[in-house]
Amino acid sequence: MPTPHWRLIINGKSADDGSVREAVQAMRERGRDIGVRVTWERGDAARYVAEAMADGAEAVVAAGGDGTLNEVASALAETGTPGEALPALALVPLGTANDFATAAGLPAEPLAALELVAQAPALPVDLLRLDTGQASHWIANLASGGFGTQVTVETPEGMKKLLGGLAYLLTGLARLGRIEPVHATLRGPGFEWEGDFIALGVGNGRQAGGGQALCPDALVDDGLLDVTVIPELSGEIAATLGAVVSEGKDAALERVATRARLPWLEITARSPLALNLDGEPVESTRLRIDCVPGRLRMHLPPDSPLRAQPSVAPAAV
Repeated sequence: MPTPHWRLIINGKSADDGSVREAVQAMRERGRDIGVRVTWERGDAARYVAEAMADGAEAVVAAGGDGTLNEVASALAETGTPGEALPALALVPLGTANDFATAAGLPAEPLAALELVAQAPALPVDLLRLDTGQASHWIANLASGGFGTQVTVETPEGMKKLLGGLAYLLTGLARLGRIEPVHATLRGPGFEWEGDFIALGVGNGRQAGGGQALCPDALVDDGLLDVTVIPELSGEIAATLGAVVSEGKDAALERVATRARLPWLEITARSPLALNLDGEPVESTRLRIDCVPGRLRMHLPPDSPLRAQPSVAPAAV
């Protein structure tokens, strides 16, 4: 039988990160067998995941941002079949926003993140599956539409590197004078909403776009997806901005948001609706998103806010 090991799949943009090299070396010195692969172009993650499965890897570690996490998680879910013993998923956060890692309480330092893989048991986590009728996509963190999607798409790479999550806020403020609402109908078990919205979040995780907590109560192990709709504010934009300043962003969102927690959601729109799946754009007039309970196992902190059920205390590395 192949020797059990971990496979670390790192985003090519972070391949020269010295802290990751040092963390991998430190874990190897502690007896961990870690193979490293670098993604360069589309499809690399899927190929490396298939290779890791064939090699009998115990864990596949995504080293990068939310896009890298989604790419690796999608490859695991797509390559394996339900009920199959798949490698566990883990994350070393190296992206600009690191929205999933932040909400999950994952360590920011590469060595601490790898130590967590050794310490915390891999427990079942849900994934979301989006179907457009022509193609399907997996979602590890959150699908966003409307204003938040445009902010993420339009924020320059240079600004992201320089300012991190603040870059999204600045880009968003620059767009306030030209928010274009999207008309759509949302339907799920016991839930229906129709109207114009400026932001939509469908979450397995809680936040996207550099800290926009669109689904602040989402859990990754409850078998449900969280929906948040921010309707067109019309003349209330100034008042809402005042609430952001005086009461905080969360208070402003709560004032206008419609929320639901559902096993599935169908979205229909008059014109093609664009959703951002952690960096992967998808566009269609009809979309269905299902929560697939326990599709993968993932190493998360025992007290992660994203878990409904706390896990056991960590073992020694």
